[in-house]
Amino acid sequence: MDYFQYKNGEYYAEDVALSRIAQEIGTPFYCYSAATLTRHYQVFAETFAALKPQPRICFAVKANPNLAVLATLGKLGCGADVVSEGEIRLAMAAAISPERIVFSGVGKTKEEMAFALKQNIFQFNVESEGELRALSEVAAALGKTAPVALRVNPDVAPATHAKISTGGKETKFGVSMAQAPALYALAASLPGIAVRGVSVHIGSQLTELEPFALAFKRVRSFVDELRAAGHAIHTVDLGGGLGIPYNKNKAAPPLPAAYGELVKREMAGVDAQLIFEPGRMMAGNAGVLVTRVIYVKQNGARNFIIVDAGMNDLIRPTLYEAYHEIVPVQQRAGAKEIAADVVGPVCETGDIFAEGRTLPQPQPGDLLAFRSAGAYGASMASTYNARPLVAEVMVQGDRWAVTRPRQKYDEIIMAYRIPCWL
Repeated sequence: MDYFQYKNGEYYAEDVALSRIAQEIGTPFYCYSAATLTRHYQVFAETFAALKPQPRICFAVKANPNLAVLATLGKLGCGADVVSEGEIRLAMAAAISPERIVFSGVGKTKEEMAFALKQNIFQFNVESEGELRALSEVAAALGKTAPVALRVNPDVAPATHAKISTGGKETKFGVSMAQAPALYALAASLPGIAVRGVSVHIGSQLTELEPFALAFKRVRSFVDELRAAGHAIHTVDLGGGLGIPYNKNKAAPPLPAAYGELVKREMAGVDAQLIFEPGRMMAGNAGVLVTRVIYVKQNGARNFIIVDAGMNDLIRPTLYEAYHEIVPVQQRAGAKEIAADVVGPVCETGDIFAEGRTLPQPQPGDLLAFRSAGAYGASMASTYNARPLVAEVMVQGDRWAVTRPRQKYDEIIMAYRIPCWL
């Protein structure tokens, strides 16, 4: 459930008409709903409320690093799953304390490790022998002890896009279960390292429970194997990946309650604190991208709706062939439907949001909203074609505020330096 809906033909975010925001700040812009973020966090948290010890829910910052989003979730008790020093800094700027931060990622630098150690973050999810040795070196030099979990690959290939599948034995992420026992033995022998747990993450936008069940079953057995070898396992990080409904014409992904029952069944008796890293599930349907129609044209037999948002603002459709529902912000009475390609102004053939999509025929100047854009939308945006990063706003009830101003052209230009010989 989300809080974007029509009221008398106008599309609203909670109690604010999106056309009103567009009139005041222009387009394109991302709009986030605080009520939707809150509901999604609470539904997920309530699923595991009875578990002891209480699980840690750490929002995947890469999904949406907007400080207003992070602060909204942080106030509810959510932690942060981060993959860079920058994301650590963002989480702390949003008042998420370091003891609620888990540091994942395959390419942590020694500088990032040192920063995280100085902040006393909760846990490092280590993904290779090289990283483990580097973390030991940095921790020992600082007189610190790094609490670690090793990310293991259960060799599960979920039904998702190849570019967001991470649990197979030949991905760049984690280590195989066959290699992991030797790395745990190494971790136990290294200075500055304290083995804390096990981590797993098999992919993103998973729409079936079976891959989770298989992965968690293997992880549960592996925890017993590690304990039998003498390792104290206090945490089990089950990652994220639960999908959201992008396309209402397709079967809906499992609800958090069904996912929760699976977790409880497969992790029964594990005697460890569970950690979850939801990102898309929290933020995906909590955001929309609002854009304005520039032109409507016909080339041969194809209709084109050209909008002012481009692939640099929302890259998912061209990168992942991802589907986003597109709705008119103001419904036009009697508008006939057409099949059209919805495209942006970027100078790339791949700047396409939808092909052959059936929509009420818009007019130049009309507003459209791309739904389910709250995750991996603004966070993956760029200034390609020297296009400024779009504005981001948050709505709470009948209030709204700009949470990231639209970038100015001068800011793009001033980021460059012309060498003295020119």
